[in-house]
This record gives sequence, C-alpha cells and structure tokens, in this order.
Amino acid sequence: MTTSQTARPVEVIRSAETAVSVLQPMRRQLLEHLDEARSASGLARDLGLPRQKVNYHLRELEKDGLVKLVEERRRGNCTERLLRATARSYLISPEVLGALGSQPEEIRDRFSAAYLVATAGRVVRDVAELQGKADEAGQRLATLTLTSEVRFANAEARNGFAEELATALAELSAKYHDDNAPEGRLFRFFVGGHPAPAMDDHEQASGATTRGKKGER
Repeated sequence: MTTSQTARPVEVIRSAETAVSVLQPMRRQLLEHLDEARSASGLARDLGLPRQKVNYHLRELEKDGLVKLVEERRRGNCTERLLRATARSYLISPEVLGALGSQPEEIRDRFSAAYLVATAGRVVRDVAELQGKADEAGQRLATLTLTSEVRFANAEARNGFAEELATALAELSAKYHDDNAPEGRLFRFFVGGHPAPAMDDHEQASGATTRGKKGER
C-alpha cells in the first residue's frame, strides 16, 4: 500500500502533549532522519539503535501526528512500513503554555522587546489556528509577508525611518479599511523591527545575494 504525503515546510505544534513528544531526545533524533521515507529497520541500522526501541518511538510519533505512513511493502511474511516526518521543521506555539503564554494586551510598553515577542507569538498562534481550519476546508490561507533589512547610519536615521513607516501604515490603513463592507474579511497587520543578530561568514555570503529584497508571499 502506498499513501501519498507531502511534508509541510513548517508545522506548528499546538498541544503540550505533542510538544513533549517532539522534545524527547530520541524522537527528535528520529525526526531529523525522516526527511524522506524510512523504515524502522533502516533507521535502527543507521543510528546504531535497537530496532524494538526505534519501533516504539516511531509508533509514539505517529500517534502524535508527527510522522505519517508513506508506504507498506511485503517482505516475505513481514510488512515493512515506511514513515516520513509530516514537516521539514517544527515550531511550538505559545498557546502550549496556556496561561503562562505571553499576551500583547498585558504589556504596557509598546516599544519593548517583550511586546514585540508577545505580538510575534500571537501571530504564530493565530495563523496556526487559521491554517488548521483552512486545511480542514481544503482551502488555501491568504497571507502576506514582507521582509527587509536596512542598515541605518545612526539613531537619527533609524528614528526617521520609523516615523515615515508609521505614517505610511496609517495612511494605507485609512485608505483601504472599510467599515461599510460587512462581507469583507478583516486582516491583522503588525510591523516590528529588531537589530539583526551577528552572522558568521557563511551566513553573510548567502545573505548578500538576498539583502534588500522587499518581500515574499
């Protein structure tokens, strides 16, 4: 039996149980080697682990929805099951923490790093929930992502950029927002900025070809 499966680029984990599963060292190691369909015996051989132990953890990963069956092959009196990870990478949503998860509304300082992190966390939570509903309906989720990097000469230039960006966003929002369109879909936008982390030589070389591009969809 063959089951067609396409791995997602990113899958957001939204339950504490699944988060615990993916963070378990052995299961995380197996997921790292399941970017293509593999059998328990093949993984056990490559990783130098007992097949029974690998089988157990693969069953748990399958139960948690982190790996899926791709194909079953008959080998003599046995059936070999080929499994693959459901995604190429995983991200744990802040909602996993429940009441301990940060909420932007609870942070007063809108210019703080805490507010930026909380807002980004809400985006992860909201988009994951909407993506799940879109998948159930067999529809594509409409999103828009713009990214850019700017090297400011000094703090004055940075502040000027921020003021112009805020003005442009306010003008665009006023131009396109329509309270009289009851059938229209409300979208939520946020703009954030932070200093770029220091890059190693390889990252600098690869980033040089993409820096300055305005965005992607």
